[in-house]
Amino acid sequence: MRGIDTQVRKVRRQVFKEIANLAYHSDNLIADMEELPYKIVNADKTDYWENIYRERAVFRERMRLAMGMSLRPEDKAVHLTQGLEESNISEQYYEPPLMQVIPSACNACPINLYEVTNKCMGCLAHPCREVCPKNAITMINGKSYIDQEKCIKCGKCKAVCPYDAITHQTRPCADACGVNAIKSDELNRAKIDNDICVSCGQCMVACPFGAIADKSQIFQLIKAMQSGKKIIAQVAPAFVGQFGSATPEMIKAALLELGFENVYETAIGADMGALAEAEHYVHKVVSGETPFLLTSCCPSWSEMAKKFFPETIDNISNSLTPMVATARKIKEDHPDAAVVFVGPCASKKLEAMRRTVRSDVDFVITFEELTGMFEAKGILVEEMKSPAVINDATGAGRGYGVAGGVASAIEACVKEYYPDVDVNIEHAESLSECKKILMLAKAGKKNGCLIEGMACPGGCVAGAGTNIDISKAAKHVNNFKEAASERIPKMSLKGEIE
Repeated sequence: MRGIDTQVRKVRRQVFKEIANLAYHSDNLIADMEELPYKIVNADKTDYWENIYRERAVFRERMRLAMGMSLRPEDKAVHLTQGLEESNISEQYYEPPLMQVIPSACNACPINLYEVTNKCMGCLAHPCREVCPKNAITMINGKSYIDQEKCIKCGKCKAVCPYDAITHQTRPCADACGVNAIKSDELNRAKIDNDICVSCGQCMVACPFGAIADKSQIFQLIKAMQSGKKIIAQVAPAFVGQFGSATPEMIKAALLELGFENVYETAIGADMGALAEAEHYVHKVVSGETPFLLTSCCPSWSEMAKKFFPETIDNISNSLTPMVATARKIKEDHPDAAVVFVGPCASKKLEAMRRTVRSDVDFVITFEELTGMFEAKGILVEEMKSPAVINDATGAGRGYGVAGGVASAIEACVKEYYPDVDVNIEHAESLSECKKILMLAKAGKKNGCLIEGMACPGGCVAGAGTNIDISKAAKHVNNFKEAASERIPKMSLKGEIE
């Protein structure tokens, strides 16, 4: 469903727009919050659910998450605006869990079900019945029928059906989760095991019912901007192409129009990281001090390594992530400013919550959330008339937005500054592939390697907070990379924030 403007995406954008409107225009926040579900959900008909009452119930929970609050419990009365006062301050920050399942929106999809469809021809051979090891398939009214109590979900019947008449139904959110964090509650609805979830957000974008959502900070960001505080935005390398036909310069101009004091490329920090990790690889891995090096810029990848492969922790690069490195540079340039990271990634929200990062990054919003802010203010990004110059980073740093881009940037720096060193590159996309490569590394099969891991298939351009098709986004990033005035960063950049 990625890149398709589904009803789920339209609803999410509408929620972000309405919450931004509340922040910008509301004089009576509690009353306006109470009224919003009735304003949005038509009293005569429902657009998405079987009745307006369920649709309003779902919308209310989306509102709470979009304002940075948690879902309300189902077993006791909690007012819609409870917690609003604590949330209505610019200092309010995310409280885990970040990813949450809205129970009233969950369809309780089958977890693992083989079922005969109307494509069954009732053939004479009945191969499905013959291969079933548990005799779970019988013929009823000339068609195959699977007894679910006997079925062991082996899939042999589906594999042999000549008409592809047997379907295998699984839960889309669970299929998208590379760490098996999607479980079930007592009503068979999806439930996230927060002990193993790494907040990549792939379950959220995979759910056809939009039942999984993350918390947002746009309300608090707008309040901070309205207070007169100087706010500076840094945009992740994947930002190009995310706002229609708008050029990078137009996007920067739109951010300035929105009220940001200035805009930096996060690729500046990526340039710093590429130099630091190149040095780490040469001095630690090539020397034999450590067996391999894991890149650190994807928080879900590094969090998964720490949770599932704790013995690899010492092999994760200790260089600052691009988001943090750029934030520190901004605060050196503007000590009195707050910093907002604008990117494609849900898990960056939790990275920014870490004690070691919290003082550097004040807000994190996604491209999708930023779209809601633009719409609330009536800013047409594609029609900006005063393009601003954006030329902060090199092609190496800008390439971080696509899978393989981190490793290739580090490799380019090694070849430039350590020409006698050969680089062994490995990279994995999706958490399931990341787990495989970490298992190989743990077994000693990747010694001497520089290993890049990306939680999202395709890299950052496939993050849960993006607006456009992954392949199109990758093309935009590569074009922006090629347009950079410098191919790789100068070695002197590495020492700027050390």
